[in-house]
Amino acid sequence: MKKISRAGACLERSMIRLFLDEQERIAKTCDDMISFTVGEPDFIAPPNVALACIRAIAEGKTKYAPNAGLSELKEAVSQKMEQIYGKHYDASTEIVITNSGMDGLRLTFAAILDEGDEVIVGDPAWSNHPNHPVLAGGKSVRVPLREENNFTYRIEDLEAAVTDKTRAVLLNSPNNPTGAVIQYEDLLALCDFVTRHDLYLVSDEVYYNIIFDGMKFWSPAMIDGMKDRTIIIQSFSKTYAMTGWRLGYVAGPADLIEAIGKINENSCSCVNTAVQWAGIEALSGEQTQPYLDMMVASFQERRDVVYRMINEIPGLSCVKPQGAFYAFVNIAGTGMKAADFATKLLRNYHVGLVPGTGFGPDCENYVRISYATSMENICEGIRRIGRFVADETAKS
Repeated sequence: MKKISRAGACLERSMIRLFLDEQERIAKTCDDMISFTVGEPDFIAPPNVALACIRAIAEGKTKYAPNAGLSELKEAVSQKMEQIYGKHYDASTEIVITNSGMDGLRLTFAAILDEGDEVIVGDPAWSNHPNHPVLAGGKSVRVPLREENNFTYRIEDLEAAVTDKTRAVLLNSPNNPTGAVIQYEDLLALCDFVTRHDLYLVSDEVYYNIIFDGMKFWSPAMIDGMKDRTIIIQSFSKTYAMTGWRLGYVAGPADLIEAIGKINENSCSCVNTAVQWAGIEALSGEQTQPYLDMMVASFQERRDVVYRMINEIPGLSCVKPQGAFYAFVNIAGTGMKAADFATKLLRNYHVGLVPGTGFGPDCENYVRISYATSMENICEGIRRIGRFVADETAKS
């Protein structure tokens, strides 16, 4: 009998999902569970977007779409990218529509990697990031993102990791799980590194619109000479609160986009047609931006509360998140390791979060809080965390 493939055998379940399963099991036995576990906006999609999808279905716009996506949606993406990046992306040759940002990553690595090729991935990183190169027959090489360096790549660490098999560096800004946003000077240094080593820079930008304190979003595609070396991964899930809709896109060099289109044709045929029409409304509808501004303002208010309350708990500390909706909490002062901290908190205080080790092997001293939940839950959940830490400290 044929054995399971290397990729199928070596992949592990996401720590996020494992703790979510345990959280749901415990929640059946109590009525006071508070979840900081899943990175999903607690808002619904903008109402005009939902209506656009309903209208598309009612009008019979439910047939197969072109493999690379509706031309109308790709044109809307092109116009949005010109607004964001100040760069023109040709709708017919440099953009492909995908089933989510995750699918965009899968297709990208399938298009650029051969067996044994390597991709540099941060530690910490979103739990699926290191797995996508493996699914394409490649290998993820982890490079530390240190708290003292704002969870950003250091060039000396990249130089130590690069080999003749390296094909790309994966960047995620704003970042999951840290909430860090790469600064212009750091981005310039990263772009210089990938150019010197003739690599792709795969830029996962699914949180690009969720940035706080008036900070500017920088993409490597904005840097002179980087457009043909940058592969942009985008999703409607976070910015537009459309997590279950499964819609995203990839923008990059024409030859790569052509390859992705062919792989897509042979894997899923096309993206849901009615959802693509909703995507057009999300990108271009007049009612969308005010709704997004409201969401971001709410996330920033919650960020401020999380940051203040966490740093008031003895033994805990947190760098102020600059974007997304996560806080990466340093628990080193408690003497506990991440999995033990998260497990005890969940089982005894009914607060769910994710151990830092779910995002990288060097993150034993961290846990991730997702503040994509109500202010009431945030305040009560962090109060419980404070009681938990105090109780554990008293025992030692």
